[in-house]
Amino acid sequence: MKARKAAFFAGGCAIGAVNGLLGGGGGMLAVPLLERAGLSTRRAHATAIAAVLPASLLSAAVYLIGGLVPMAVALPVALGVAAGGFLGARLLPVLPVRAVDALFGALMLAAGVRMLL
Repeated sequence: MKARKAAFFAGGCAIGAVNGLLGGGGGMLAVPLLERAGLSTRRAHATAIAAVLPASLLSAAVYLIGGLVPMAVALPVALGVAAGGFLGARLLPVLPVRAVDALFGALMLAAGVRMLL
């Protein structure tokens, strides 16, 4: 059991580092890890968002303090993210699991292709 907890701690550290370094993507790593841990698809997605949120807030604070965030851009994006997050949280419980998996897979594929190009 200790080894399993240590593995999840290490995975969480890696997810936080990826999220902070790349400005996102932690959830794409967290969802498969959480599903492998036995969570259902819906719980894995919801838990990933809840777990990545504090890392994102901390990263945002560091970037704000460092002067790397243009507020004229950050504020409208933050409002859009908040609205999208609210909508996504309302849709997750009612969408079929297959649709959630398909959307998640398509997003991961699109992100991978975009990064390669």
